[in-house]
Amino acid sequence: MNKEDYKGIFVFAQQVDGKLENVSYELIGKSKALAKDLGCEVTAMLLGHNVEPLCKQLAKYGADRVILADDPALEVYTTEPYAYVITEIIKKYKPEIALYGATAIGRDLAPRISARIHTGLTADCTGLEIEAETKNLLMTRPAFGGNIMATIACADFRPQMATVRPGVMQRQSPNEGATCKVERFSLPDVASHVNVEVLEVIKKVSTKMDIQDATVLVSGGRGMGGPENFGMLEELADALGGTISSSRASVDAGWVEKDRQVGQTGKTVRPNLYIACGISGAIQHLAGMEDSDVIIAINKDPSAPIFEVADYGVVGDALKIVPLLTEQVKKSQAEKKNA
Repeated sequence: MNKEDYKGIFVFAQQVDGKLENVSYELIGKSKALAKDLGCEVTAMLLGHNVEPLCKQLAKYGADRVILADDPALEVYTTEPYAYVITEIIKKYKPEIALYGATAIGRDLAPRISARIHTGLTADCTGLEIEAETKNLLMTRPAFGGNIMATIACADFRPQMATVRPGVMQRQSPNEGATCKVERFSLPDVASHVNVEVLEVIKKVSTKMDIQDATVLVSGGRGMGGPENFGMLEELADALGGTISSSRASVDAGWVEKDRQVGQTGKTVRPNLYIACGISGAIQHLAGMEDSDVIIAINKDPSAPIFEVADYGVVGDALKIVPLLTEQVKKSQAEKKNA
């Protein structure tokens, strides 16, 4: 393998039902920063059927080029057709780096592609940077249950491939007037690679806001004492126009669902306001919320690590303080409404 033949950064632009996933924009944003160190372009790989209008969205968020594979067999994601098409794209264009979101689709897709093109894959990355001397991609991910951070390089093979957790990277501000090159990529036999027939897609109906979309999060940890006390967190979150989240301890105890978990083994969030109630602040949790605009911590232990990242701290029992805080929020809102 001649590594000099491989140039550029390629991003799998994941779309479902004609809507691009947020992680696609995040990966393009990070790729633009990496591309400055490498002096190359950022290319989005867009697969689907009748999805050409999404090319403008990708350009708006920083893509220099879009490779569009539009085929009826790609309308609904199934593993084999997508893996086949992206493998052929990589064989033809030879990117230096290929990035995927660490979503259910990305985690299914990326390992198969890495095996077919005989390169390495670093999964669930939380950090990406270019090593100054070698120009290799340094891929950082949590290991051993999040207790250490491992930095991995793929020095001998190309492309260097990684899946990146949603919410970790920041998207660029959109440039409404931006345009990019669109290259159509077609293969005559995509339909022959369909080995699973999707009869019906039943979408999960969630009554709760996704914690990665929330501007306000009220998060509970072991200090909340039990699942019965998360009701007071929901009341405060409702009053503030947000939703609840939790630490890993609360999820492991079965108090809340896994999709509420913040941290290295959960989701990375950046709300305008993050209220940590009864959360000690282990490094694994802090990694998932420390970029919040404003952090308020409520904890009995004045030496809890959570106070090191908090903008405001309250030393006390969250079970007593949260109801009082909710009362004051509602009172303030009522006064504004009546003013």
